[in-house]
Amino acid sequence: MHYDRCFGCGELDGGLHMRSTMGEHALVHSRFTVTEAHQGAPGLAHGGLLACAFDEAIGSTVGNVLRRPSVTGKLETDFVRPVPVGSTLFITAKVDGVAGRKLYASAEGRLDTEDGPVAVRARALFVEVALEHFTTHGAPDALTKLKRAEQINP
Repeated sequence: MHYDRCFGCGELDGGLHMRSTMGEHALVHSRFTVTEAHQGAPGLAHGGLLACAFDEAIGSTVGNVLRRPSVTGKLETDFVRPVPVGSTLFITAKVDGVAGRKLYASAEGRLDTEDGPVAVRARALFVEVALEHFTTHGAPDALTKLKRAEQINP
């Protein structure tokens, strides 16, 4: 968790509560279980919420592998198959490249097991920013909270 108020990985009521772990070959593994609160069409995950989960997983990858503060510049998702309520997406993400401040990464999510069928793929461009970006454009105390989180989770 990079920030306790983050919708993706924080402890907010109604948030995604995602956790990510570093694996071999700089791959980052995340899980996301779809609840009834996450549905769009009856019984199926909302596509925008799935995109949010992939933004979180890929952002966690960029942060943990490259250790650079960054923000999402572009996120592209391919919805390969429906994701039912009650299923768990096993998301594996990786850094694909770096070009100056541009950080490229991608991920795929498999249904219900680490080797299950691919349900969603995503590619993203993150842009490295100074930590002051968060205080200039967000909450004034955000930088303090980020630094505190970094001290707890180095």
